[in-house]
Amino acid sequence: MRVLWVALVIAAGGGAGYVAWRYANGDVPALPFLPQLAVVAPPASPPTMPTQTDMASIRASIEAKLRAIPEYAPFFARLQETFPADYAQVLDDFAARAAAGEPQNIDRDLSEAYRTLRQTRGIMAAKAGPEALSHMFDSQAAVLNALGSTDPHLCVDFLYGGATQPYFDFSTSHRALVAAIAQAGLDAIIDGHAKNIVRPRPSDADFDQLEKALAQKGLSRAEIDALIDGKTADPPIDDARLCTIGQLDLQVLKSLPDDLRQRIYGLTIELMARS
Repeated sequence: MRVLWVALVIAAGGGAGYVAWRYANGDVPALPFLPQLAVVAPPASPPTMPTQTDMASIRASIEAKLRAIPEYAPFFARLQETFPADYAQVLDDFAARAAAGEPQNIDRDLSEAYRTLRQTRGIMAAKAGPEALSHMFDSQAAVLNALGSTDPHLCVDFLYGGATQPYFDFSTSHRALVAAIAQAGLDAIIDGHAKNIVRPRPSDADFDQLEKALAQKGLSRAEIDALIDGKTADPPIDDARLCTIGQLDLQVLKSLPDDLRQRIYGLTIELMARS
């Protein structure tokens, strides 16, 4: 099935496309599953399990820190109001990690909360109205543009779903932009529950029209194939150019006729939710 690859990986925030692209470009990560020589340590004493009172205290502390970030507080408040079970599960997961000794990272917490919401309810965002759907992609484009002017390599990491520590560092200094992504996704899910719009799938003619628009922006055949079908270019596209064409394809999508754009948006969000 053809789908706008960059729009899909941005919306999904998944790592599969990112890993495949990095392997194809020779940036092969270390393989932690290979055998390593190690000194055998004596067995450690089993950890002390926190009591229910301890967990409640940890949970309350985490919740207070999340609500203390003015950019993130509206998202968590809206999540609790609209989907209280999802909100409770998110906090329980954060508390369990903290109880295991993992330091809290507020910016990672927002990303994790949104990822959990997408997995449980993201399919409904595909049924949202045109304004809510468009807002999702506009918020992604705003972050992509900010990353492009900051660090092209980090821009590509985001483009291909890499949730890395440098991205969380970026989030700390751009919380309003990052919060807008999560808020737009939550708003679209709520809107989809209310409107339940069923859109037709985009046709080959739709994608042909998109290809022509991308070519008019100066993209090569290899770059268009990378955007629409996820094909690896040979020679590989460098980070600065890949970041630029990622920005361009979202601009082109926004310029397409409304019906065509909404069909592609809807399919993209649906595939993201099912992945």
